[in-house]
Amino acid sequence: MQDTHTPDGPLDLICLGRVAVDLYAEQLGSRLEDVSSFAKYLGGSSGNMAYGTARLGLKSAMLSRVGNEQMGNFVREELTRAGVDVSALQTDPERHTGLVLLALKDRDSFPLLFYRRDCADMAIDAEAIDPAFIARAKALAITGTHLSDATTARACRVALDAAAEHGVKRVLDIDYRPVLWGLTSPGDGETRFIADDRVTEDLRAWLGDFDLIVGTEEEFHIAGGSTDTLASLKAVRAVSDATLVCKLGALGCVILDGPIPERLEDGVLVKGVKVEVLNVLGAGDAFMSGLLRGWLRGEDWETSAAYANACGAMVVSRHGCAPAMPTEEELFDYLERRDAVPRPDQDARLNHLHRVTTRTPKVWPQVCGLAFDHRRQLTDMARDVHADPARIPALKQLLIRAAEEGARRTDIAHPAILVDDVFGQDALNDATGKGWWIGRPVELPGSRPLRFQHGDDLGSQLRHWPREHIIKCLVFYHPDDPLALRLDQEAHLRQLYQAACVHDLELLIEVIPPKAYPIDDHTLARAVKRLYNLGIRPDWWKLPTMPNAAWAEVGKAIAEQDPHCRGVVLLGLDAPMAEMKRGFEAAAGVDQCKGFTVGRTLFARPSRDWLAGHIDDDALIDQVAGNYAELIEAWQQLCKAQPIKEEDALS
Repeated sequence: MQDTHTPDGPLDLICLGRVAVDLYAEQLGSRLEDVSSFAKYLGGSSGNMAYGTARLGLKSAMLSRVGNEQMGNFVREELTRAGVDVSALQTDPERHTGLVLLALKDRDSFPLLFYRRDCADMAIDAEAIDPAFIARAKALAITGTHLSDATTARACRVALDAAAEHGVKRVLDIDYRPVLWGLTSPGDGETRFIADDRVTEDLRAWLGDFDLIVGTEEEFHIAGGSTDTLASLKAVRAVSDATLVCKLGALGCVILDGPIPERLEDGVLVKGVKVEVLNVLGAGDAFMSGLLRGWLRGEDWETSAAYANACGAMVVSRHGCAPAMPTEEELFDYLERRDAVPRPDQDARLNHLHRVTTRTPKVWPQVCGLAFDHRRQLTDMARDVHADPARIPALKQLLIRAAEEGARRTDIAHPAILVDDVFGQDALNDATGKGWWIGRPVELPGSRPLRFQHGDDLGSQLRHWPREHIIKCLVFYHPDDPLALRLDQEAHLRQLYQAACVHDLELLIEVIPPKAYPIDDHTLARAVKRLYNLGIRPDWWKLPTMPNAAWAEVGKAIAEQDPHCRGVVLLGLDAPMAEMKRGFEAAAGVDQCKGFTVGRTLFARPSRDWLAGHIDDDALIDQVAGNYAELIEAWQQLCKAQPIKEEDALS
């Protein structure tokens, strides 16, 4: 998702505080010393809050600082993909972006190691904070870590004063980390509470600046200077008129707006949701995201707290902080069914919603693709012209350049390609990281029943794929296949879909019905429905051209079974250009059809001539680019009568 905020438009929330990179242990139950691999996520309490509130539909902004290096770029890009305004995210020319290493040892132990000594977000420049930027927001949220250091405290003071001047609500997430106040050894990031009079005195000096203060019981203990929760809340109330929200873990939370009662339960008590805990890290940031989503939309405290508790419950059942944050649609689905979902991480409907509503980019309005994932066909072509098959990888790199040139000759922003890793790994490397639509096959060419190119151990293969690569799988499938054959192929497709979900990769299933069986207007729709009934929900379908009646049935099946499906792209089957264009006529009027990925129609003749030595590199690129541009323009001409709907705009 791209940043859609206008430079001077209104904001719901500005988050000032920690933003970093989290490296999460992939081995559950291991000590941090024993972990062998990590997953990289956005991190830092304020960064998580900006990310989480953006996923819930708020117009959020990040006010912090990152390094002028790859991890800083990652933080900036990840926030932008979620829709967070990063115009006030400063870049430090010398310091590194903060890092955190985290392990999930057991239900109660979550070792953390902070790499934050002289890091970028602790060097935020107070002089660079524009009061006019603060004035654009409904609320400013600050986390307690940034009150622990003179440099960050100065930035907080500038931001809070600007917020007070412009009537912006001020929020404090106490977010007490003793290690970040210098109270523990560097390796003890897990400890959540150490009583310290100096910290209490420092925090108390700030409490009167806020309209809303949120913390756990232990965090209010440090703010109030007592390990008695009611006594500490009363101490906070003595210096602050803010609404206080005290988190009670699985029990929920209590909202205290006014005098502190003699019993905690006499406040507005909103019960929590019971779930099995995988990871408490990030649960507080999720809680804040839900709470602020309700509060800033004018919901009452009971509703806002219900959002907060639900968001926290979902995140504690998942791996990671920021990536585990729910979207608005996901949150409301969970709230409707929460009593029946003890394990959000194992609920198929919720997991599917999380998967499809967090994809980036949110929408691809069209996919005009050059497909050259062919392996066997190109080997046959090389043999036919007596060329060395070792030249095929170089050919595929030239086809990358042809795709780029063809796109340049039209008005599409980026090419779309299908390319394999058998002959095309160098080509894949050339295209990756450019924002292209990239599909990558896994099927063994021509296999029926379906078999995978590199064997059935999909996990060991997919874990090495870049996140932007889309799994493409061609299956020769007919709903009337013999039972044993059909069950075999369906089992492999289920295995592939599960692997795609585990590795958070999009999946395209290409269905070609074998010609040995009758094919009518119902065949493809029946095949699509059958796979949906098995719980297989690919992000994309790749299907042959078909008549209007068949498209109507396919479109209805997709709309009913998975309204979040990315759509359908057309395959070519080496059809002549004129025939391909005729096939576009019915498809261009179908909502779910997003374009095409066509191969030999575009590249076969020039590639054969190049392999035979009849043309050079430039001629190959020019001819394929010309064919590609011609087909793009044919598709776009047909689509002009059906303009892209606003909700289909690439966001």
